[in-house]
Amino acid sequence: MLNINTLLKLTMEKGASDLHITVDSPPILRIDGKLYLTDFPALASEDTKFLIYSILNDDQKAVFERDKELDFSCAVSGMDRFRVNVHYQRGNIEAAFRRVPEKIPSFEELGIPKIAYDFIRKPNGLVLLTGPTGMGKSTTLATMIDIINTERQEMIVSIEDPIEFVHVNKKSIIKQREVYADTHSFPEALKRVLRQDPNVIIVGEMRDLETISTTLPAAETGHLVFATLHTPDAPQTVQRIIDVFPPHQQKQVRVQLADSLQGVLSQLLLPRQDKEGRVLATEVMIATSGIRNLIREGEIAQIPSLIQMGAQYGMYTMDRCLKDLYRKGIISKEVALNKVRNIVEFENL
Repeated sequence: MLNINTLLKLTMEKGASDLHITVDSPPILRIDGKLYLTDFPALASEDTKFLIYSILNDDQKAVFERDKELDFSCAVSGMDRFRVNVHYQRGNIEAAFRRVPEKIPSFEELGIPKIAYDFIRKPNGLVLLTGPTGMGKSTTLATMIDIINTERQEMIVSIEDPIEFVHVNKKSIIKQREVYADTHSFPEALKRVLRQDPNVIIVGEMRDLETISTTLPAAETGHLVFATLHTPDAPQTVQRIIDVFPPHQQKQVRVQLADSLQGVLSQLLLPRQDKEGRVLATEVMIATSGIRNLIREGEIAQIPSLIQMGAQYGMYTMDRCLKDLYRKGIISKEVALNKVRNIVEFENL
């Protein structure tokens, strides 16, 4: 009978980012953003349960059967790590596996702009990595942590759900705390993190009011804080953080954010036309005095204009990056136009 290790090994061999196990379909791989059916037979309900339960321990089975949802990471000897989400779909047990490469890539391998080095070397404040799911935020974050770990003697506390890339202490000491396994929640961990003598704090995802409201003070108290959000660009990232709070708190939050924010790196992974694979498209916003004033005054709609005019600081919009990738022949015009925010501006660039 088909076993899970065979499927995980195939995922690695094909260079796939994801493996999907779903009823009435063969196992499915996502390669360079596209879904492909494997050559295995379609899976029945008992097949998917057998495959998925074969990697769960008794505690995980109990949690899943109680909550009907389960997130965890797993490592199989000789293979990459996988981030796993197990769920029910029309009464059937199904799962999505996200591959986490064992080796942490470099900035150059990922195509991250050099200006991001400046974020890493900030003494304090909040740095946000944003983009839709599956666009490489966790990988970029892991690379940033690895550079700090290699270059500086810091205490780094990372709160993740679940742990993806596993870091080994180099010059720094890294504590990786997994939500539900090592702590009850992001907010609970963040309330206590300042007692753990950190220099750098990593928040795997700012997903709700409580997490955001405990992350901002940490960035104000002299710590360098990295966090991710599922927002498409810098202005919407700023607006999302403000809008999470009740109206009577938003003025105070704008001031907090304006004072603590160091920058936003937004990213997309797009299919290449010059060769196989995907290329990273980015937007960079740096918290200059002008950007801070706009945040403080709530003039978020004016931020794109300052990003466009901030080339001397290393800033640029996603539309500018898409235009450059198109001009170089790396992505097609169709792909670029599908992602641009302002088509008129894109055509005029």
